[in-house]
Amino acid sequence: QVQLVESGGGSVQPGGSLRLSCLASGRLFSIYAMGWYRQVPGKERELVARIRVGSGSTEYADSVKGRFTISRDSAKNAVFLQMDSLRPEDTAVYYCWHIAYGPEEYWGQGTQVTISS
Repeated sequence: QVQLVESGGGSVQPGGSLRLSCLASGRLFSIYAMGWYRQVPGKERELVARIRVGSGSTEYADSVKGRFTISRDSAKNAVFLQMDSLRPEDTAVYYCWHIAYGPEEYWGQGTQVTISS
């Protein structure tokens, strides 16, 4: 099993920044990618950004390209999402996600991000 704990959510004004963190623990040896998804009420959960463990290659949703940056710290088993130039439409619950060979997916508990003036 893999446990994921997010932090860093909150409320900021449009144009502001937030940095989300996710710390992973447990059986991490088979994890090959990790990232962030988000969800608003009444809509499906959508990919925000993800990064592959081996190559470090990244993928972003079109709506966040150029504003969000995903990174990881392998020594700390952590993945981060730097969110800049935030917009009201970025308001959502953000979930940390990891995937292991199998495949097996793991999710954090979610952290609320609210962008409002």
